[in-house]
Amino acid sequence: MLLAIDTSTGTSVAVVDRDGGILAEAGTDDTMRHAEVVGELIRDALAGAGVRPADLSGVAGGMGPGPFTGLRVGIAAAHAFAVGIGRPFVPVVSHDAVAWAWYRAGNEGPLQVLTDARRREFAVSGYDGLDDDDLPVRVDGPVLSPRDDVPDAVGTRLEAHYVQAGAVGMLAELAFAARRLPLAEDAPLYLRAPDVTPSAGKRVLP
Repeated sequence: MLLAIDTSTGTSVAVVDRDGGILAEAGTDDTMRHAEVVGELIRDALAGAGVRPADLSGVAGGMGPGPFTGLRVGIAAAHAFAVGIGRPFVPVVSHDAVAWAWYRAGNEGPLQVLTDARRREFAVSGYDGLDDDDLPVRVDGPVLSPRDDVPDAVGTRLEAHYVQAGAVGMLAELAFAARRLPLAEDAPLYLRAPDVTPSAGKRVLP
């Protein structure tokens, strides 16, 4: 049983179980108040599932792609919760969760997932169905693309305004069952260099 957190778009928290599916999920599509709501949503998801922190076997976190300010809140919260309960942290690409949920809903064919990267850009990933372990097959991305110059989609184009933490958690559960961990690197997918660079500092004369 896992707690899952994603703040790559809005803020979503879920408790999932490999056999039971998504036991509880709480979230908001507000893209500005991640830090204010993530603690409350963790509490609500645990209460909704009737689960204590000690009952969890790990914490899954959506690694993006996403804007720096929002994305780091969810990753930090997931890491802190995992450390607090002494359980492992499982990183998951947020676009993979969007694709998994779309295919699990009965859709088929190539899929292009887009999420808002701000500055008139999208983060873009391409998929081609689910593999034998029920995990999405990512064929390209995630990459940044100008809003007016996104590559043509071979199949369906899906602009995702909200990433479900339940899908993030279920991907982690499926990967664990298939012995396919880690699914992603434990590093945020910002896709863009930071605006601020460290100062070279003043030269100290002898």
